Amino acid sequence: MRSAAETQAIIQALAHQHPDADTELHYRSAFELLVATILSAQATDAGVNKVTPALFARFPDARALSAAAAEDVERLIHSTGFFRQKARALMGMSRALVERHAGEVPRTMDALVRLPGVGRKTANVVLGHALGVPGLPVDRHVLRVSNRLGIAESDDPDRVEQQLTGALPPAVWTRASDILILHGRRVCKPEPQCGQCAAVDACAFYAEASAVPAPPPSRAPTRRERANAPRGTAKPAKAKAAKAKAAKKAPPRRRR
Repeated sequence: MRSAAETQAIIQALAHQHPDADTELHYRSAFELLVATILSAQATDAGVNKVTPALFARFPDARALSAAAAEDVERLIHSTGFFRQKARALMGMSRALVERHAGEVPRTMDALVRLPGVGRKTANVVLGHALGVPGLPVDRHVLRVSNRLGIAESDDPDRVEQQLTGALPPAVWTRASDILILHGRRVCKPEPQCGQCAAVDACAFYAEASAVPAPPPSRAPTRRERANAPRGTAKPAKAKAAKAKAAKKAPPRRRR
């Protein structure tokens, strides 16, 4: 795995390539970002941004959403997919905020992950973008890009988060995540566009993928291959040598 200095240099190179890297979810408060991030599971940010204006107009805060009827929430978020599970998570999260935190979004990881529907990735998004607390969200893009670049070595999001936060200063954690996510969406896709990557020279995946494979080892043809060879095919050098040797030993023919 890359050293901390190498990891920071790679992130810096990608930062120049993606100066506009930021969360693409629209929000005006920590509560709105928390709701939008829960909705973004198995959905695009653009799709979430289409439903949140009407959702927040109807339920502007945790108290309003905690008292909502499930069918009303489901109808408003239907297009994001898994709408029943998401509605339960949103309403449970809102009730927990009202009961435990006076309706306010807590500012610690431990308190956030105790809320229904909130894991480390969602908590880190809210901490880093809305609350000013260093956090490094790890989604599928961060997993793919960081492993390809060699700045992480795991398919476990928690482990990758530990590796990246251990190599980067806290002040850049959130931006580093935004950069890796945007790079994964635009360039380092499942079918990567390596020619457009600012960090291609340091990329472990590219170096391995572009290596010239060694030729297969040569071998003598099998008996079946020799028997099935078309007529006129050159015989192996060993067979030719044996025939020439036999010709030398044979007695000369007498002329009649």
